[in-house]
Amino acid sequence: MTPSVVLINGSFGVGKTSVARDLRRRISGSVIYDPEWAGWAIQRLPSGVHLSGDGTDDFQDVNLWRSSVVAGIRLFRAFAPGPVLVPMTFSRLEYLTQILSGIRSFEPEVRVFCLMASLESIRKRLHGRGTPIDESATWILRRTEECARAHEDPRFGEGVDTEGRSITDVVEEVLAKLLFAPRAADCQNR
Repeated sequence: MTPSVVLINGSFGVGKTSVARDLRRRISGSVIYDPEWAGWAIQRLPSGVHLSGDGTDDFQDVNLWRSSVVAGIRLFRAFAPGPVLVPMTFSRLEYLTQILSGIRSFEPEVRVFCLMASLESIRKRLHGRGTPIDESATWILRRTEECARAHEDPRFGEGVDTEGRSITDVVEEVLAKLLFAPRAADCQNR
């Protein structure tokens, strides 16, 4: 049985969006909900709007963003005949746990996958898509390093190695886990 919500975690540049797009094509009725759009909008609110958690360089620190992720998934779930695919980078376990708890309050069937690759591969992929990877890119370099460390913890999702693999190969592995394998206890985040 395909779960109702599939969260695809992983570092920036590891292939989350590409995997979600291919899964969308292959799983009938599925839709993609990308929470980064809400983060983008929150970051562009007028400076006079003060939000809890505001003032950092990461919209995930803003409480409104985390609650908007849950609300967005709930909305998409209400209208999608298939699973909601959510590509999003989480390196703070407390944020992932908060969002999963919110989702599970209305949708108990959630699977979390964590796409992984070496830091070197991730940086090559980011560079290949036009993201500068030099001393001017301190935020993205810091965040990819945080993700590489954090994602060693199985609570961030069922690990899927993307090192040297095509999107098709990665998607095949995710589909096999979705359709034929039981849920991994390590990624329940209870």
